[in-house]
Amino acid sequence: MIILGTNSIKDTGYNVANSVRFGVDTYMHKVFSSDNEKNTWTFSLWFKRGKKGSTQRMMTHNGATSGKFFYLRWESNEQLHFHIGMSDGNFAGFDTTQVFRDHSAWYHIVCAVDTTQGTEANRVKIYVNGSQVTAFGTANYPAQNTTASIGRTDTPMVVGALYGSGFGITSGSPQEFYDGYLAEVCFIDGSQLAPDQFGEFDSDSAIWRPIDVSGLSFGTEGFYLDFEASGNLGNDANGGTDLTEVNLAATDQSTDTCTNNFPVINPLDNNYAGGTFAEGNLQITTRDTGYSYNTATFGVATGKWYWEVKWSAQNTGSTNQVLIGIAKRNVVSTTVWLGSVAWTFAYEGSSGHVKVSDGNATNSTSTTYSVGDIISVALDLDNNKIHFAKNGTYTNSSDAAGNSGGVTITAPDSTSGDSGFYFPAFGDGNNNLVETGQFNFGSPIHSISSGNADANGYGNFEYAVPSGYYSICTKNIAEFT
Repeated sequence: MIILGTNSIKDTGYNVANSVRFGVDTYMHKVFSSDNEKNTWTFSLWFKRGKKGSTQRMMTHNGATSGKFFYLRWESNEQLHFHIGMSDGNFAGFDTTQVFRDHSAWYHIVCAVDTTQGTEANRVKIYVNGSQVTAFGTANYPAQNTTASIGRTDTPMVVGALYGSGFGITSGSPQEFYDGYLAEVCFIDGSQLAPDQFGEFDSDSAIWRPIDVSGLSFGTEGFYLDFEASGNLGNDANGGTDLTEVNLAATDQSTDTCTNNFPVINPLDNNYAGGTFAEGNLQITTRDTGYSYNTATFGVATGKWYWEVKWSAQNTGSTNQVLIGIAKRNVVSTTVWLGSVAWTFAYEGSSGHVKVSDGNATNSTSTTYSVGDIISVALDLDNNKIHFAKNGTYTNSSDAAGNSGGVTITAPDSTSGDSGFYFPAFGDGNNNLVETGQFNFGSPIHSISSGNADANGYGNFEYAVPSGYYSICTKNIAEFT
């Protein structure tokens, strides 16, 4: 399946500026000001998943007493679990049959609780992208008028991990870290709200998108995380007590959001298997047996596009046969590498050559690259050329903006089962190497010394974006394709 982004729509309204990229050892927490277990409240958040196949907690609030808990958790089977310990000693538990495997898409989830409701199905409502979830593998509704184990002072409420002193975990031992992006995180204290308080369906595309929530009443202990302050990511935009950040830095703030979606490396397109992903799927480490390469979640067929890749580590081996380039996603074989098969083109670190479709070299240059170097990729699909630069200097004195030099590529073609799109790619050309690459499609995971955006103001790159080229994001895709 070709993924061009669920939120690839025109700019029609409210825009979310920032998200936060969570991963290993990163989370936020807040202790409520008073003990006040609650029977009416709402959570709303937007998320884009990173790592798959493990248990991960987006929200947790565990009390010091066993059975006092709340969590919103991913299971290793990619299903969502929403469980709450109740004041009568029972628990409310909801496990979706729906799975969430699209790592290119932003989703919105609302969990709305009101145990005063006479009809049990109205006491807990879960919505995904504006639609109520009604299919559950498990659905245990709370008894009427019971209170939930949320709003306690004996342990913090946590965003992005399991941390607390109850329910089988000791204080000071965070675990089950969420891997991925969060945006517009809201806790509404005292109200059971419907999803239309947080989002709406776009009139042209029928895609669910966010609306401005700043005017909502968040209640006594409610909070709103908009992640707009890079120096204080836990800032409560509602004016309450900020959340404390743990192991989060300014580089974890991202412009990849539910209103402007950027590509990541696609773990569902893990060619030859065995590659590992981190940093919200912007970091890829190749496997140590067999050739491998991986592609991004977004492909393009027309226009001029720019991104950067930092070769961040050589984990094993001594030959720098790193390959950075483009590929069509339907090319799968354990015996080929990026640049050795049709519809793939790659700049090789060891030779400095560009491998064109059959493993042969073109653009004969001695411009090799090493660990720590940043490779710029300027893909021109209007003229079917690709340009590469090492640390800001283009190979063979090519001029992407002026359409001079560069490497001629095969025009995108959708015949014979080919996708018709080119996807950014990273791999290695040796079957016993392990290499790590970090992609920057405009929201980098490493520090940027200069900061350069495209002409539309999107992206944050180390080097200048050539005139006429743009970062790959849904706002640009909607404008130029």
